[in-house]
Amino acid sequence: MNGERLNPPARVPVYNWYALGVLALVYCTNFIDRQILSILANDIKADLAIDDAQLGFLYGTAFAVFYALLGIPLGRLADSTHRLRLLSFGLALWSAMTVLSGLARNYAQLALARVGVGVGEASANPCAYSLIADWFPAHMRARAIAIYSAGLFVGSGLSLWLGGYIVEGWNAAFPIDPPLGLRGWQAAFIVVGMPGLVLAAWLLTLREPERGAKAESAGAFRTFLGQCALIVPPFAAIGAAREGGRALAVNLAGAALIALICAALALLLGNVEQFVLIGIAYYAVFSWVSHTRRADPECHAQTWGSGAFRAIVGVYACTSYVGYSVTYWAAPYAERTFALGKAELGLLIGAPNALGGFLGILAGGWAADALLRYTVNGRVLVASAAVVLPVPLVLIGYTTDSQTLFLLCNVLTQLATASALGACASASQALVDEHMRGRASALFLLGPTLVGLCFGPFAVGLVSERTGDLGLGVMMSLLAAIPAGLCLLAGLRLYPAALAHISR
Repeated sequence: MNGERLNPPARVPVYNWYALGVLALVYCTNFIDRQILSILANDIKADLAIDDAQLGFLYGTAFAVFYALLGIPLGRLADSTHRLRLLSFGLALWSAMTVLSGLARNYAQLALARVGVGVGEASANPCAYSLIADWFPAHMRARAIAIYSAGLFVGSGLSLWLGGYIVEGWNAAFPIDPPLGLRGWQAAFIVVGMPGLVLAAWLLTLREPERGAKAESAGAFRTFLGQCALIVPPFAAIGAAREGGRALAVNLAGAALIALICAALALLLGNVEQFVLIGIAYYAVFSWVSHTRRADPECHAQTWGSGAFRAIVGVYACTSYVGYSVTYWAAPYAERTFALGKAELGLLIGAPNALGGFLGILAGGWAADALLRYTVNGRVLVASAAVVLPVPLVLIGYTTDSQTLFLLCNVLTQLATASALGACASASQALVDEHMRGRASALFLLGPTLVGLCFGPFAVGLVSERTGDLGLGVMMSLLAAIPAGLCLLAGLRLYPAALAHISR
């Protein structure tokens, strides 16, 4: 029996639920600003003369690389400083960069703005997961994380409705000579970015939990900058050199191998910007993990050095590959295939997606906590639905001529993929000691971000460009179910022993 399952029920103060609601609203804003690109994709493609692979890059890699990389040092910072102030700053930054997205006049400018959104949003989950772990006892964390994470799907759904409404309203009001020369898609970015600046101020009214207040230190930001230097080329190599010749040799060998693979992929597939950023990201992660293994063996042993932790990350990375692909491309596919207007897309895809994702993530969190009473593998078992169910749903939805059947399969896919998040996130948090939760959450998010978000939407767009069939691109994402299943089996085998070791 593990320690978590033996914890007696505890009454959670009403204030903690209120604070959780504010965090869920922050996450909702996070995904409105991130996901609105989906409803605007076809307009951006036509206006900026870009292709589907570049659209996938804007949604995925341009955002995800810096979102993932800065999550590593920000996770460390969340473990040692005032998390609510850090989250407020990040929210203000990503909201401002969303507004700047609306001022972009070309592909490069929009890509840079998307990078800025990723930088700001990198603060969200490390801070929020750590705060939730302090506000809620272990036996309620899956539900609490599920409620927070429901903002993901509410925000995704609202982004389609808001984006469609704003674009159609703006274009109808200003068919020619619009104010400041702004197109409808640009106005949508500006409008949805503004509320986050107000919400950032609201965050500062919340009370930091006692753990965060005690952990704050004057050297926290110096440590943060030092952590950044460990992952940013060429400083990562310099840092490795300081640790000895062997560390430098390993670092340079890893850099050379990653560069070779990315160069080969760029030559084979094109889209150089995609693989340049991918190379930087994977080298940075390699450098950071190598350093942690030497400098902080306890953290490494409980995270990247743990087979159970890697398996949980792998399951969610692969399910996210499918989830991000479907979430981003469903609206452009429906607009092209069924000739739906943007307002219709918001109602027929955005609203059902929000409901399906919300119900899926809550059901997954509830099921994970319920099954945990009977088996230590309860949380891992819940993720199996997210691995299996999307396969038939996507195959049916993206081959049917029926608009109704497509919409039904789409919302059920959202429900299925959403069910894994609360379970996998809480399972990963349970595998580490309390003072490592921020770093563990950042490492947990590397999988879905650097695998799911970086490659899923881009690969779908690339297949679409090469074959002229966007539906085939989405269906090809289902190949991720194979490694997901293997990781699931490994997790079921390794998780109980890893959890028992932490509980001692």
